[in-house]
Amino acid sequence: MRWEQQRVDTGRSEELPLGLPDPVVRGTGRAGLKLPDPVPIEAGTEDAFAIEIQAKSIINRVPGESQVPFRWTVNPYRGCTHACVYCFARRTHTYLDLDAGHDFDSKVVVKVNAPSLLRKELARPRWEGEPIAMGTNTDPYQRAEGRYRLMPEIIAALRDRANPFSILTKGTLILRDLDPIAQAAQRARVSIATSIGSVDEALWREVEPGTPSPLRRLDVVRRFADAGIGCSVLMAPILPGLSDSPEQIDATVAAIADAGAVSLTPLVLHLRSGAREWFHEWLSARRPDLLPLYERLYRNGAYAPKSYQRHVLQLVDDAKRRHGLTPPQPPADFGPQQEEQPPQDDADRDRERQLALL
Repeated sequence: MRWEQQRVDTGRSEELPLGLPDPVVRGTGRAGLKLPDPVPIEAGTEDAFAIEIQAKSIINRVPGESQVPFRWTVNPYRGCTHACVYCFARRTHTYLDLDAGHDFDSKVVVKVNAPSLLRKELARPRWEGEPIAMGTNTDPYQRAEGRYRLMPEIIAALRDRANPFSILTKGTLILRDLDPIAQAAQRARVSIATSIGSVDEALWREVEPGTPSPLRRLDVVRRFADAGIGCSVLMAPILPGLSDSPEQIDATVAAIADAGAVSLTPLVLHLRSGAREWFHEWLSARRPDLLPLYERLYRNGAYAPKSYQRHVLQLVDDAKRRHGLTPPQPPADFGPQQEEQPPQDDADRDRERQLALL
């Protein structure tokens, strides 16, 4: 991996990302959009800001070439104060002439009209009630949700239309909405998942500084299990040299199994433009000893070699058997998941089927 050659491309498309307002007000930036002035997410603090917008659309179609088991998403926020150093969604901030590093972590675009807009779009005659995935780009239960409370009304809108949906989150704030989620689950298929890549508390503080601890996320799994809904776990990302040892993997799988997860799907770290540069900066400052390892594993692109991925995934599968996590059933028609590599062989297709179970 030649880090110095992996800078974010400065060329920008003139087409704005889905879910943003019409570019009526032209700025001088390459995105051609002047965003409103940021406001502090919490009174008396200046470490995180909200950029409030009126979105043009809220139900977004997934590109046809994407290898995901759903066609539609809703993302009420863009940017994320979870500040995960590896987050693949970082590059999306560059479309707004914001940087993929600190701006992504501290300047969150809030689609304040998301609930009302969703109700309108669900009511359109052409909408056929297909499953909607949330949490596939940035987390709907990040810090800003505590202030804006968009998700209760979003869930209510989906519930009232009996529209199936899925949520993937690292946030424990989802427990606030357990009751409306349970109500929705009585009318349509609802899938809940949380992301727990490791239960190493020291590592968590380094790479996911804005998230609740892994132990608190395990409580989300328990609470949904107690409510009879069930919660899947995306064991992601597994970080080379940081969370991939047999001992670390066994400890994480054991904790997830003990919490009562209905399924566990592992994913090895992938590094695309935007995330790649920010993660490299973190490695250089905190773990320079690992730079040669990452140079070797990611020299040919965003994904680690197949041989390394198979080794790690085998460790996870072995741990799952030891701790009584059942093997995956036939794939469901949708579920929450993050961006992943298109399948290239039978092993990839098997992993895709497991992802669909979330």
